[in-house]
Amino acid sequence: MHDYCTLRQICAIIAPFPRTLRSTLASSIQPRSHVERSAMSTANTAKLKEQFDAGLETRADFTIDQPSDRYGAVDHAAWQQLYARQIALLKGRVCDEFLAGVERIGMPADRVPSFDEINAKLTPATGWQIVAVPGLVPDQVFFEHLANRRFPVTWWMRRPDQLDYLQEPDCFHDLFGHVPLLINPVFADYIHAYGRAALAANDAGALPLLARLYWYTVEFGLIRDAASPNGVKIYGAGIVSSKGETLYSQRSAAPNRLGFDLERVMRTRYRIDTFQKTYFVIDDFAQLFGVAQTDFAPLLARLAAEPAFAAGDVCEGDQVITRGSQDGWQADGDI
Repeated sequence: MHDYCTLRQICAIIAPFPRTLRSTLASSIQPRSHVERSAMSTANTAKLKEQFDAGLETRADFTIDQPSDRYGAVDHAAWQQLYARQIALLKGRVCDEFLAGVERIGMPADRVPSFDEINAKLTPATGWQIVAVPGLVPDQVFFEHLANRRFPVTWWMRRPDQLDYLQEPDCFHDLFGHVPLLINPVFADYIHAYGRAALAANDAGALPLLARLYWYTVEFGLIRDAASPNGVKIYGAGIVSSKGETLYSQRSAAPNRLGFDLERVMRTRYRIDTFQKTYFVIDDFAQLFGVAQTDFAPLLARLAAEPAFAAGDVCEGDQVITRGSQDGWQADGDI
């Protein structure tokens, strides 16, 4: 089994759906879409709640109070091991803004963090807060949270035998992977703008476009950095929380690394079952600030009628930083 990040096992496919996007776990539950945090059917969400959240009061917006008393020594040890491994691995490979965020938030190395302690640093800085959830939440609920500067964080921790493979996003992926950049004002505004655009996109044809944007930035984004041996560093949560994806995105000659272009990204399919064929590289976070100013409604309407590119395509006009060797690529399976 490959060492994928938590969301790599969230098997999601674009399937017939009425007006919403749905995603599930790569398990016996039938997958139905492709946004990592958004959406399960009511029945499947209930299964997760029963498994991980028994006895906890869940509000209408799917939030709960962080049940700190349920964390045992095993949970804290798993956090400590994952934190130590990733912090050591990411030095020299992750963007400075991420490490600055870890330090500003005061993320503890030896225990599962208190969400209240995180919010005491995060909210005054950018207006964001993290909210505890039992697991995956319905898409519209997820988008509503983002549009109101609330980031849903799964409360429970993976077990010791799941450190390198997990089918669901857990507390480490959500908190360590996503939250440090939410204290960066530019990135925080970008996620807020994304949430508002996704909440307003009631046309099912627009949702795959937004899913690709989330995937190639929030989850698997790279950023230019002249100090890095290959000229790029990591900022995407799906990379920073995964040992395998961290090393692959930095060392491998297989994937394409292309300069970020909003329309190109939104038209590019991606992989959920292997490492990425293509990474998109932003110049700096100011470029994402520009994306946050986009009037998404007319853009989504126009791009919904355009054909999508395959995950490994290199097109005329692309800013090619490195052209992938394609070693190990699978011929099909793009989402």
